[in-house]
Amino acid sequence: MHLPFNDTPLDESENDLAALQGIWEQVAHEADGEINPPDEHGAPGALTTFSGRRFAVRTVQGELLLEGTFTLNASIRPKAIDWVDSMGADKGKLLPASYQLEGDRFVFIAGDEGCARPTTFRTTLGQTMRTFERRRR
Repeated sequence: MHLPFNDTPLDESENDLAALQGIWEQVAHEADGEINPPDEHGAPGALTTFSGRRFAVRTVQGELLLEGTFTLNASIRPKAIDWVDSMGADKGKLLPASYQLEGDRFVFIAGDEGCARPTTFRTTLGQTMRTFERRRR
């Protein structure tokens, strides 16, 4: 593909960042090897809004459950995402995660602070996995 002078293609991380923008509905949750355990950060149907490099998780009724920032690195496999919550028990902690983003489906698996970045999409102790679908308006 020929690009005009001074135009450069976005890298894969920037493409994924652009694709994440908007509202996503949580459709599945797994933590510590258990499917759909009690969840203080993502009630059933919770909506996560991505705006720039910030995220906010709210109940369907609008109650704020969690917010913070994230950084993507799509140049490694699996693709990496680091979360930093700005509230709650993990406030200020760097949570290493891996992600898959395919169209209107987004999945991430995160480890606790200080743990190695998960590389398989199945949880063990100290890991959380969430699956989302884009919510169109």
